Amino acid sequence: MSSHLLELRGLRTAFPTRAGEITAVDNVSFTLDRGKVLGLVGESGSGKSVTGFSIMGLIEPPGRITGGQILFDGIDLANLSREGMRSLRGRRIAMIFQDPMMTLNPVLRIDTQMIEAIAAHEKVSRTEARGRARDALAQVGIPSPEERLDAYPHQFSGGMRQRVAIAIALLNKPDLIVADEPTTALDVTIQAQILAEIQKLTSERGTALIWITHDLSVVSRLADEIAVMYAGRVVEYGKVDAVINRPMHHYTAGLIHSVPSRNKRGSRLAQIPGMTPSLLDLPAGCAFRTRCARADTACEVPPALISQAGHLHRCVHPTNEVAA
Repeated sequence: MSSHLLELRGLRTAFPTRAGEITAVDNVSFTLDRGKVLGLVGESGSGKSVTGFSIMGLIEPPGRITGGQILFDGIDLANLSREGMRSLRGRRIAMIFQDPMMTLNPVLRIDTQMIEAIAAHEKVSRTEARGRARDALAQVGIPSPEERLDAYPHQFSGGMRQRVAIAIALLNKPDLIVADEPTTALDVTIQAQILAEIQKLTSERGTALIWITHDLSVVSRLADEIAVMYAGRVVEYGKVDAVINRPMHHYTAGLIHSVPSRNKRGSRLAQIPGMTPSLLDLPAGCAFRTRCARADTACEVPPALISQAGHLHRCVHPTNEVAA
C-alpha cells in the first residue's frame, strides 16, 4: 500500500475522435502527501486539467482512462464504481473549477446548494448546516455572509461566484482538493486572501492540494512541489525551489523566462516560439523539439525520465549543458 495520500502511476486518459484517438494524459506519475501542495503547470492543452478531471472521476464518455492507477489513500480511483466515487467526491475529495457555474446551479439559492453539499455526506440539522455554510462564506471573504446565503448565483459578480465555489469545496473539510485555476477571475487582493486561506487550510487541517495553473508566480509561493506538463506528459517534476531556480527542461525554462517580472522594462517580452503541436500529430521523440533551439537528432528518440539537480526531467540536452 502506498504511503502517500495520492499517487498516480502511469495514468493515461484518451478521447476518441473522427481523426483518431487523442491521448490527453500520457503516462503521468506523481505523488502527493497530506498537507502538501503540488503545482500542475503548463500551457493550455498540456493535459493538466484533464489530469485533475481524471482524478475526480469526471471524464465523460467516450473519453476514458486507458491505463495506470490513481491511488487515493490506498484506493484505486481509476477502477472505482460510480457509487464508490460519489461517496468520496465532495466529502474526501473536492474540486474547484475554473468556471464557478460548473459548481453552482443558477436556479437554486446559495444556502440550498451549500446545505445539500453537507447533507449529501452527513446527517446534520438544517440549522447546523446553514451555520457551516455561513462560516465558509466568511472564510473566503464574502461580506454579510448570512444575507448572501439567501441570494441566487446571478446576484453575485463573477469573482464572488468563484469564492462561493471555493467555499463549497471547503465545506466538508476534504483530504484532497483539486483546484483548476480557481483564482483566474479574482482581483489581486482577493486572490492573495484566497491563497492565504488555502495555505492555512493545508497547514492546519493537513489537506492536500493540487493547484492547476499557468501562473508560475502563484505556484512559486504556494506549492511544495511542481509538475510541468507538455503535450500530455510530465516533462519536469520536483521541489518547487529546485525547478524554479534550476530548470533542466527547455520548456520549463521558457515558461519561467516569459514571466513579465523577469523581463527588463521597455524590452520585448520573452516567449516560447511556435505553437503546441496537435496531439494527433506529435513529433517523434521529444514533443517539444520543434520549438526548442537546442534540439538535434538525439531528440528524435523518446526521452527517459532523468534525475538531476534534485528533481526529474525529460531532456537529453538539459539547460545546464554547454552546447558543442
